[in-house]
Amino acid sequence: MEVPVRENQTHVTQFILLGFRELKNLQGLLFLGFLAIYIVTMAGNLLILVLVVSDQHLHTPMYFFLGNLSCLEICYSSTLIPVLLTTLFLRDGKVISFESCFLQLFFFGYCLGAECYLLSVMSYDRYLAICKPLHYATAMNTRKCVQLAAVSWTNGFIGISIIMAAMLQLTYCGPNEIDHYFCDSVPLKKLSCSDTNLVEHVNLTLLFIYTMPPFLLTLASYICIIQAILRISSTTGRQKAFSTCSSHLIVVSTYYGSLTAVYLLPKSSSMSKAFSLLYTVLPPLVNPLIYSLRNKEVKRAFRKAKNRIANLKIFQNVLANLFSVKDK
Repeated sequence: MEVPVRENQTHVTQFILLGFRELKNLQGLLFLGFLAIYIVTMAGNLLILVLVVSDQHLHTPMYFFLGNLSCLEICYSSTLIPVLLTTLFLRDGKVISFESCFLQLFFFGYCLGAECYLLSVMSYDRYLAICKPLHYATAMNTRKCVQLAAVSWTNGFIGISIIMAAMLQLTYCGPNEIDHYFCDSVPLKKLSCSDTNLVEHVNLTLLFIYTMPPFLLTLASYICIIQAILRISSTTGRQKAFSTCSSHLIVVSTYYGSLTAVYLLPKSSSMSKAFSLLYTVLPPLVNPLIYSLRNKEVKRAFRKAKNRIANLKIFQNVLANLFSVKDK
């Protein structure tokens, strides 16, 4: 549906997300795969969030940031994957209104910008804990933790607000088919019939601001951490620390590398969608495993939660038996 704007030009009021239309024969399999990914992602991040909130032993700076990350990943996944599932289910694409498309772009960009800075905050927290242990309690007090988390969330809002202001200045007069599985700024710019040079410059500038400083801070933090680990006398301690660091760096490198590749390198739409999966679907799925579920303290909190649930069920069964006896 289109609304006339001026002579020989119309304003698009809805878009069609094509998703993975080029893989029609595999869309049923892809639907089941992404549905399973979404369920596991939500379960893993919700579990971490509940454990961090409910267990007193996890009320530390490290787990405070992990809780923020899990909350962010839940919002991130819920913004993208349900729409992706709909495009796969409908096969011929999902019709999405102009307002809904830009609303999805807003929440996607918000979460993306916030996550870049939150990942760097988490690496800085680990740097202080390992390399500056005597100053850690002072440097990472409750107020500082809240401030750092708030800065991460606020940076995401500021960045996407600037992009949205630039994108909404463009005129969209057709065609209205987005060859992607969500409303991203790159395919949206291709549908504009007005000059996009300003938007491209804004996107490139913000991409640099939101990827390079956080990535360099993360990299510098882990270089210092690795140097500190090398000084550990215990072989087992070194191996365990290196395992955690390498996993984190692999995820961060994949995240930033794929993000940069999508927005900077010229490629086909199929390649863009494949790279996009690396920073939209993969991190929320694996982050709970890498950052938390392999952690002994989280495992201990999980066992305590299971025991509390089991005890509650036993108590409920006892009450049910008592009431059944009274009724007789």
